[in-house]
Amino acid sequence: MEWLIDGETTGKAPVLLLAHGAGAGADTPFMRRMSAAIADHGLMVVRFTFGYMRRRRETGRRIPPPKAEQLMREWRQVVDHWLAETAEAGRPLFIGGKSMGGRIASMIADSLFAQGIIRGLVCLGYPFHPPGRPETLRIDHLTVLSCPGLICQGDRDPFGTRKEVEALALSPALRFCWLPDGDHDFKPRVKSGETWDGNMKRAARCVAEFILAHAP
Repeated sequence: MEWLIDGETTGKAPVLLLAHGAGAGADTPFMRRMSAAIADHGLMVVRFTFGYMRRRRETGRRIPPPKAEQLMREWRQVVDHWLAETAEAGRPLFIGGKSMGGRIASMIADSLFAQGIIRGLVCLGYPFHPPGRPETLRIDHLTVLSCPGLICQGDRDPFGTRKEVEALALSPALRFCWLPDGDHDFKPRVKSGETWDGNMKRAARCVAEFILAHAP
């Protein structure tokens, strides 16, 4: 598997493993900018690409994501690899991702946290529901999550706006970083007076503060 790495590759700096969203790989402008911005806070960020996306690029065919169970298995393999790489140095591991990648990470987080393998979870634009279908929620496991988690979410994300999300009964283990007027990629409208660069830096700072607070 190919790894895209930003930041501290040696020492004891915490390591954040990040998966991509359903429709694009780990090298999108969002993933590149966010990874670099987080790494600027003295962390190591590792991005990877799921198998279906690698096959999509090899074949040129629009292969959809497999079932969640398959993606969960791939995620655990990534964690196993980096646990072996970082255990001797005592570098704390965190997992997360953009949209679908973060959702799948959240589905394995409690098990890994209970085993002492990871310290926390980071979701960048969580897909609480499909756009336009707020009644179709994907939150059952988030209501009982015990692993410390951070969700960075745009105020007007079509996968879960601030108004919608704040009305949900989610686990107290979750905290939020709201990005002003941000969409699913944290981009605000020009008329808001906010900027994408500002929202990305704000999200990266929230992620770094969360990780450093939960690292030993």
